[in-house]
Amino acid sequence: MTPRPDLIAAIATAPGRGGIGVVRVSGSDLLPFAQALTGKTPKPRYATLADFKAADGSAIDSGLLLYFPAPHSFTGEDVLELQGHGGPVVMQMLLSRCLDLGARLAEPGEFSRRAFLNGKLDLAQAEAVADLIDAATASAARSAVRSLQGEFSKAILGLTDELINLRMLVEATLDFPEEEIDFLQAADAFGRLHRLQERLAEVFDRAGQGKLLQSGLHVVLAGQPNVGKSSLLNRLAGDELAIVTPIAGTTRDALKSSIQIEGIPLHIIDTAGLRETEDEVEKIGIERTWKEIERADVVVLLVDARTGVTDADRAIVDRLPASLKRITVRNKIDLAGASPERHDEADGIAISLSARGGEGIALLQQELLAVAGWHQAEDVFIARERHLRALALAREHIAAARAVVEGTMPALELFAEELRLAQQALGEITGEFTADDLLGVIFSRFCIGK
Repeated sequence: MTPRPDLIAAIATAPGRGGIGVVRVSGSDLLPFAQALTGKTPKPRYATLADFKAADGSAIDSGLLLYFPAPHSFTGEDVLELQGHGGPVVMQMLLSRCLDLGARLAEPGEFSRRAFLNGKLDLAQAEAVADLIDAATASAARSAVRSLQGEFSKAILGLTDELINLRMLVEATLDFPEEEIDFLQAADAFGRLHRLQERLAEVFDRAGQGKLLQSGLHVVLAGQPNVGKSSLLNRLAGDELAIVTPIAGTTRDALKSSIQIEGIPLHIIDTAGLRETEDEVEKIGIERTWKEIERADVVVLLVDARTGVTDADRAIVDRLPASLKRITVRNKIDLAGASPERHDEADGIAISLSARGGEGIALLQQELLAVAGWHQAEDVFIARERHLRALALAREHIAAARAVVEGTMPALELFAEELRLAQQALGEITGEFTADDLLGVIFSRFCIGK
């Protein structure tokens, strides 16, 4: 059968064996397709028991057929869901039969993209679909559900509505230049602008917390050999992931483990000890350590509590990127006869602890959350870096608008333009103003079948 360009199909369940597997089909006029595949005409939104048939009429599998007619479906088109037994061979046979009947293999994220293009989801909600699938913690999953249900989008649309009302007010005054400033003051335009800034700051904070839930914090454990980096990794991970010996240089390569603290994913990376060495393998490990440090959100610099910060430790600090957040950990307090504590130092925060005994670990965990900027909240939005950039850009334009009208020579044309640019930045979040190439990048990172 000649492929129909509008008809797409894909396996919607994860690869591997399972009790149930699902093939999803989306397009227009799917009742003839269902008839050819099963010999039955399904009733909308009812589960129909059917045999999925090959071209020669033999059964590929037996399962449930569900039909969702347009526009009341996930994509806004006719959708069929074929629920069969979840074996990879069976699923591939069923998918191949759908392709024989004229469907083409869906691209990654194409179902969600069609839902966006057909107005079933805005762009922030569509991204929340992928974020819910990829959620690494229960907190991230709950936040993704909130965004999927439209809470993030409602907050953005609320800000946009306020901007539109303010823009209408400003645009109306441009025809009356003699009274424009007095009119805006009488209409409380500047008070509205101030309240808009406050609401935008609140949304930015909630989105920033959601970004932490979505991507987590990348933490690199660094320091000289034999200061306890591997022991600290094992303690934080709650497992013996790294080999621990008294021999300096035991760790030759980066070891990674993901944990969570209060729902925040922390990606902990144990690295080779930083020192001068002639060992070629160890040199490679040290080079990789510096590369990991360059990509880190925060570095935990371990020093021996018995010696404190030495010249060799200061040499490491001098090489760290200036903008990189750092926590100094004074490890081995059990051997130094010291107590666990958090203390401020001239160049940052230090935590005294024992990786081997566990004393002071909770102090480090809380400091990592503080460095990340996390504060406990139940109403955060799952967010991505592009959302934060758009919100930050909107804040900049609104601040510029305020500076224009508070200057000695107010120019309402510039004021109106800054408000327009702020609205455009917010529109990029929900997809109101989004380039096609950006859509391609966003949806290409989704699962096939979603």
